[in-house]
Amino acid sequence: MIYDLNIAWTPSTPADALDCTLRQAAVLGYDVVALNHTISRLPIPSPITNPIPLLSSSSSSTDNRRRLPSTILRRATVHMADPRDNHRLDAVAAAYDVLAVRPTTEAAFSHACVALAEPSVISLDLASNLGYHFRPKPVMAAVRRGVRFEVCYSQAIVPSSSSSSSSSSGDGADNNSNNRARALFVANLVGLVRASKGRGLVVSSGCPASRPALLRAPADVVNLLAVWGLAPDKGLEALSAAPRGVVVNEGIKRSSFRGVVDIVQAAGGGAAAAAAAGAVGETTVVTGRKKQKQQQQQQKVTSGGSADGGKRRKGQDDAMAVDDDPSPETAGASAAGDGGAPSGKAHNGDQQQQQGGVKRKNGEQAGAGDVADEAGQKLSKRQAKKQRRLAAQQAQTADAGP
Repeated sequence: MIYDLNIAWTPSTPADALDCTLRQAAVLGYDVVALNHTISRLPIPSPITNPIPLLSSSSSSTDNRRRLPSTILRRATVHMADPRDNHRLDAVAAAYDVLAVRPTTEAAFSHACVALAEPSVISLDLASNLGYHFRPKPVMAAVRRGVRFEVCYSQAIVPSSSSSSSSSSGDGADNNSNNRARALFVANLVGLVRASKGRGLVVSSGCPASRPALLRAPADVVNLLAVWGLAPDKGLEALSAAPRGVVVNEGIKRSSFRGVVDIVQAAGGGAAAAAAAGAVGETTVVTGRKKQKQQQQQQKVTSGGSADGGKRRKGQDDAMAVDDDPSPETAGASAAGDGGAPSGKAHNGDQQQQQGGVKRKNGEQAGAGDVADEAGQKLSKRQAKKQRRLAAQQAQTADAGP
């Protein structure tokens, strides 16, 4: 769907001219348009009323006239020069479908980018000398918050008076002013695209409701943006996805609590809602009972664990006593002193401790036997050597005799 969120409307706009502009927008392919009412004077009147008439698209198939766009929204744009002024943006937002602000100073622009939560669109008069440059930090902060920057292409395609046959000095002044406005528009747009990296832009016509000739087809708008430095895919996104996000966000803000929680009535009316409430109550009761059972089980496990811990400690003490005195009488006495043979995990722990002590002693005995065998073998070897030496000496003595 293609969007145009800025068709300027004033209370003096004729009804037939407005109808002609809306039908021209439908012919060019725009599905959703917004009539924009500009509020530039402070203070804003206390009972805020929406002066834009409610319009609906014509659906009669027998009517030969062209149909209107499928959705016609009502929008308000509040001019902001000093952030400290009370602009009553929350009350204005409640009276319109879309809320935008147009900052006219650098302080107001920075405040709108960083702090304002009510508006979803920051509209900029790019054809004028803003007096400041677009810095990436506040611009990207606004993009991350979901705020979009509006570019009105009609500020650059307003027809100059050069086509008229008159050559008076007034016509020359008009030509110079138009050329100056176009140059400022292109320079400011290039700076905005550079600061935002082509993201967070919404392209609208910004044409008066009484001048349908300033409307352009979406393909022509994409080509113009490509000439001014915006990629074609970003240009198409600025006409479709980005304004759609603005409309959806504005709708969520007005139909839900703080744009987060939405209250939806169940199908079937009040009976279904009551049944749903009863089901929720029963679920809450069951959940509470389950929590109580879980707590009781945890308490039982905790008490059982402490008892098992005491038995384990007692079994370890008995095993240490068995290691110190491994005689059967001592083991029997310790078992009798504990009130019989232990049971369960404590009994298994005692058996394991006893088996470990027996294994250690058997290992020590085996090691001692091996040492004794080695010593005996060495002794026997020494004795055999001595006997051989004595036999050799006796043989030598016998040979030396008469």
